[in-house]
Amino acid sequence: MTRPSKQRIRQAFERAAPTYDGAGGIQREICHALLATLADVAPPVSLLDAGAGTGYALPLLAERFPAAERVAVDLSAAMLAHIATPCHRLVGDLEQLPLAAARLDLYWSSLAVQWCELPPTLAEARRVLRQGGRLAVATLGPDTFGELRLAFAGVDDYRHTLPFHTPEEIARMAATAGFTGIAVNRRRHLAHYADFRSLLRAVKALGANQVGDGRRRHLMGRAAFAAAEAAAESQRTAAGLPLTYDVLIVTAQR
Repeated sequence: MTRPSKQRIRQAFERAAPTYDGAGGIQREICHALLATLADVAPPVSLLDAGAGTGYALPLLAERFPAAERVAVDLSAAMLAHIATPCHRLVGDLEQLPLAAARLDLYWSSLAVQWCELPPTLAEARRVLRQGGRLAVATLGPDTFGELRLAFAGVDDYRHTLPFHTPEEIARMAATAGFTGIAVNRRRHLAHYADFRSLLRAVKALGANQVGDGRRRHLMGRAAFAAAEAAAESQRTAAGLPLTYDVLIVTAQR
């Protein structure tokens, strides 16, 4: 699957850094769901927050594992600058981690690996984990932002969302990377917005408006936007305009 260039992803999240925490309600909800998978995990000596962003997960991990050494890696230095929890901060690519082999006991990543090519990302996760180490990843499945795709379906042929892997594809990739005890659990999270512009602003504020090849490269005309807005309005519920996050929670052992 074609992903946006690393430069475009970095730029998007550099711009989103000041607004990310204010727009990330669903992201926080998913982070807590991922944390629940660690209830039976032995306290790690060292852990990684891969794609740490502004560091929302780090105080939760510090509370759960107070003695663990914490490492945060993100492609965006601006995101890392917002982290308040004490940790080692490293600017880096999850496909080429700036860490030694067998360095960690826990590889944690919440809503970051969907920006990466998954096979090398999983291979790197296994490389930096010690034998018996734990993988805990939350990513997005193919039904994510389905409402947005539907809104634009009758307007143009451009891509408006990232392509996301299925649970079966992710399980196969994790097995190919050498992980065992692989489980991929699926859950649906819904966000609601007052209007179509608010929905689009929220996606942009999270940096999630970078979609790689096939994206629109020019401004949308008024008529096209109005058609997309009308299609979105046709999906309105009592809570507002819905936006689905098809969440895949992946756990495995090194």
